[in-house]
This record gives sequence, C-alpha cells and structure tokens, in this order.
Amino acid sequence: MEFTLKLLHGGVGSLASYLAAHVLLCLLPAFFIAGAMAALIPKASITRWLGRNTPAYVSYPAAAAAGSLIAVCSCTIVPLFAGIYRKGAGIGPATTFLFFAPAGNIMALAYTGSILGPQFAMARLLLCLLFGIGIGMLMAMMFWRDDASHDAATDTLFAGQASIAPAALGVLLSLVGLLLAGTLKLWPLTATVFSLEWPLPWAQAWQDTLFAWVPFDAAKGEEGVSFQGSVLIGLLLLIAATAWKGLENIVEGANRWTWLALGLAATTLLVAAMRLTPGPGTLEIGFTGRAFGVALALWAVWHFARELAGDDWRAWLWEAWRFVKQIFVLLVVGVFIVGMVRQVIRPEWIESLAGSNTLPANAVAVGFGVFMYFPTLVEVPVARMFLDLGMHPGPLLAYLMADPELSLQSMLMVAAVIAWTKTLAYVGWVAVFSVCAGLLYGAWVDGLGWLPLLMALGGFLAVLAATMAWLGRRQTARASV
Repeated sequence: MEFTLKLLHGGVGSLASYLAAHVLLCLLPAFFIAGAMAALIPKASITRWLGRNTPAYVSYPAAAAAGSLIAVCSCTIVPLFAGIYRKGAGIGPATTFLFFAPAGNIMALAYTGSILGPQFAMARLLLCLLFGIGIGMLMAMMFWRDDASHDAATDTLFAGQASIAPAALGVLLSLVGLLLAGTLKLWPLTATVFSLEWPLPWAQAWQDTLFAWVPFDAAKGEEGVSFQGSVLIGLLLLIAATAWKGLENIVEGANRWTWLALGLAATTLLVAAMRLTPGPGTLEIGFTGRAFGVALALWAVWHFARELAGDDWRAWLWEAWRFVKQIFVLLVVGVFIVGMVRQVIRPEWIESLAGSNTLPANAVAVGFGVFMYFPTLVEVPVARMFLDLGMHPGPLLAYLMADPELSLQSMLMVAAVIAWTKTLAYVGWVAVFSVCAGLLYGAWVDGLGWLPLLMALGGFLAVLAATMAWLGRRQTARASV
C-alpha cells in the first residue's frame, strides 16, 4: 500500500509540476498556432516547401531549418507537427521537423555548447541533422501509399483556399512571437523591470506546503510546484471549464463563455510571464521583460484577429480546440505515468550501466530518455551531471538525441495524430539512429581516427543522397502520371 501511494504521489507531483511550469507559455500558444495553420494557411503554402511532391533536396532541409528556430519541448512541438501534417505536409518532412526541432534547435545547441563544450554541440547538430533527414526519408518510403491518401484527403478538405490573407498571416506571426516571447531565455526577457510588494501573509506558508506535498528532486527531473505555479494551475482549470462551454460549438457562433475563456487564457499567459515570489508576510510581483513581450504579442494577436472574417476566426478557434481535445488528455496521462516510473528508476543505475561505449550502454541511455523526460534545455545540465558521475560521452549523446523525442507523453500525442503504426516506426528509427549516433561519437572520443569517422559519415551521406535521388525520380514519375 505504501509503495502504491508513493507511485501515485509521484504521478500527481509530476503532473502538477508539468502543468505549472510548461503548459502555459509553451503548449497553449502552440495549440493556437496549430489551429491557425490548419484553418488559415492555404495548403499550397505548406506543400510548396514540405509537401510529398516537393523535391527532397528542398523539403527536408526546409523542415530542419524550420525546426532549428523553435526552442520548445517535444510536447510543444507535437501540436505544430499536427498542424503542418493536417495541412498537407508529407510524412517525411513532417517527421524530420518533429525530430529536429526539440533536439537541434538553436537554443538547445547553444546551451549544449556552453555546458558540455562546443565539440559536443557540433556532434549533436551534425548527427541530429543527418539522422533527422534520414528518419524522415525512411518514413516517406515506408508509408508512401498512406502519404498519397493523406495528400488526396487534404486536397479535398482545403481545396477552396488559394492564398493567405494579410490578417491571417498577421495572426500566425503574432502567435509565433508570443511563443518566442514566452520561451526564449534571453536577457531582455528574463530581466525584472520593476517589482511591487503585495501584503499577503499566507503566501510563504502556502509555498512551504506545496514543496512538502509535491516531490522536488532535480536528479529525478522533479521540479516541484511554486506559489505561482499553483495560481497558474487554478487558472488553467478555469480555462478548461470555460473553453468547453465556449469553444465546443464555436462554429455556430461565439457566446459569453467564449470571450471568458479567451480572456482567461490571455490573463494566464501574462501571469505566467511575471514573477510571483512569496516572502515574509508579502508577495513580490516582478514585472519582467517577458511580461511586456507577451503583452505586446497578445495585443498583436487581438489586433489581427479583429480583421479576420467571422468564419475564419471561428474555424481557427475550432481547430485549436480540436487539437487540445485530441492531444492534451494523452499528454496528461503520459506525464502522470512518467512521474510514477521515476519513483522506481534510479539515476545511479544508468551511470553504472552506461559507463562505456557499448551497444547495451547506448540502448540503456536511449531507454532512459523515455521515462526520465526533462524539458528542453533542462536535459543539458542533467547530462552534465551524468557525465561528471561517469557516463560515457557516447551514451550521453544517444540520451540527448532520444530524450527530446521519445518521452512517453510525446509518443502518445504523436500516435493521436498519425496513428500507432507510423508512431511505432518513428520511435523505432529514432531509437536505432540515436544508438548509432552514440556509438559513432563515442568511438571518436575513444580515439577513432578522422579517416574512419569521415568514411562512416561519407557512407551515410552517400546512402542519403541515393535515397533523395530515388525519391526525386519517384516524385517526378508520379507527377507525370
């Protein structure tokens, strides 16, 4: 009984920490962006760069380039992946985007270089790029019939849309700005511009109670729940209650619950961008640069949304709500299960099993990433800890490639978008390529010469080039038919 209660406590703590720290400024804007892509962006605008009939030498680098600019967690990237896939992107470029964005984005690479060294960052960039494109091409080859059916279905669904309206483009760019303002860890955004103190005698006692209730152990990826986090969870529950009443039938028209839900969402994003710090008898409210950036982005979204036609903004909200219903419940389930598993797994097990660059060691490191998921950028200092405790650099790189991709909650969310057959294939290829990356980098660290290393990479590039040429010929043949 005690063990069961420990597992449940870990699951609840993991879920509370995740909802408090990662849903609002990351996932909430991502759902609205996905809805905007599905409802407001013409299919041709997506398929021009990422479509199944776009030349492979264009679509796959474009997918990786798009992913490199988005510094968000894997859970946040799934709604964006769902948006471009629903709009007509080929399964190959879409999965390249899904793989590369959380692991190879600019912020993750810069942080990797500062903590683990530039050599490690370069290896992560090169191998994520090559293997991300390789995984996408393999998915395109395996599921080309499904891809053709999906392409035909999106043709039928979005046939009436020809060009993107300026207001729609403004909404999408403003939402991207909102996501960046809420997630980038840059000095102008993280700095506190000014602060106020509000007499609140019970704030510190409530913070102490939260830390007693919710596990807090950085070695296990546990983040705890702050006073501000508890406020945000309460606001998130209010958004859920009002959104169900205001967005479920939005295509028939807005009601007072619609405006209440949207107002609560905007308010919650602003609160999440501030700093609420309990002190003796007071609550310090810090107005950060992030709060002003989020406020400016919200104003821009509201300004451009007012210019949309009624059918367009209702379609946008409906698509965003549809993504929430499709994905969010699975996210909650996955985070809860991961929290329970963390109570059983001990980091020292991995350190002892992954101390050498062997196939089992790299496989263990990849498997570790499934159940010990850390948010983007957080996995880097954790990796530093593992390195200091004796983990070999090879398995460490395998872990860093797999952790942003193969978390349990991410797999559940991806399956809701592309079904389990494609998801299992994607998971399998990510695991295989991550192990290969770890073995390759580990061999180089152990003294493998430049010539064998370049030969191995050259062989991979040759296979990749041959695959791109084959895909190009097949696409040309289909286009002529």
